[in-house]
Amino acid sequence: MIRVLFMGTPDYATAILTALIDDSDITVTGLITQPDKPVGRKQILTPPHTKAYLLEHAINIPIYQPDNLRNDAAYDFIKEQAPDFIVVAAFGQILPQKILDYAPCINLHASILPKFRGASPIQDAILSGEKYSGVTAMKMDVGLDTGDMLGFSYLNIEKFNAIELFEKLSTMAASLTVKVVKDYQNIEAIKQIDCDSSYAKKIKKEDGMVDFTNAQKVDAKYRAFIYWPGIFCASGLKLKDVELASSAGEFKKGEILAIDEDQAVIGCEKGSLRVKTVQAPSKKSVDIASYLRGQRLNVGDILS
Repeated sequence: MIRVLFMGTPDYATAILTALIDDSDITVTGLITQPDKPVGRKQILTPPHTKAYLLEHAINIPIYQPDNLRNDAAYDFIKEQAPDFIVVAAFGQILPQKILDYAPCINLHASILPKFRGASPIQDAILSGEKYSGVTAMKMDVGLDTGDMLGFSYLNIEKFNAIELFEKLSTMAASLTVKVVKDYQNIEAIKQIDCDSSYAKKIKKEDGMVDFTNAQKVDAKYRAFIYWPGIFCASGLKLKDVELASSAGEFKKGEILAIDEDQAVIGCEKGSLRVKTVQAPSKKSVDIASYLRGQRLNVGDILS
């Protein structure tokens, strides 16, 4: 029986944790995850997704939620679980060398490394117009996603938004994790080529602003930032239910090209977009036709 200690926090990690729990050759000895955090306007203390899953399904596995891993208590918890492997997926903290040395630490990173190391690989793959992306299993070292690679899974991502891609990659990562853990002794790790690397920075709210310069880039931003922060004009108007109408054509920025009952076509300096729903600052979402009527905007006017 292979003993695995799991470290992970969001739903992406839960899919991997579930696959490990369900495999008859693997025993998950414990979960290390982030502390419970206040959520929403009422600031209700809420457990991380991985912990919530264990509690909801009455899975009796020790759970540890440290503020940081650089203390004896965290290391002692790991030793108590006596794992053969430590599997890490979207945990949210850097592992100190002491833990990396205890057992092979296998990380599931949501890109084909060495591309898109860092915080937001799924979003950056979409923004960069990548045709393919996927998941890399790697043996962790002290660097940021720089460890030797143990396995890959990949797929065509051209039509996915970030929510859909998270779901696809979590399923792929779950399957890949089980394969790597069970066949670890036979895997010849591959070193990353640092000169081919790129980094996916942490997303900020202001990254969602668009200016109707290039329709393909606006569409990519919409798909990448659909969960958060969304896309919006300089005026604060949020654009929802967006898709690329055409990558060709030259128009004024934000020019209204057509208005139908359930959508409007908006021109860019290059290409055009279909927009179905918008949300003005401090207002509810409405269909774009109703919004344009309220603003007395017609075909030929500028949406800004």
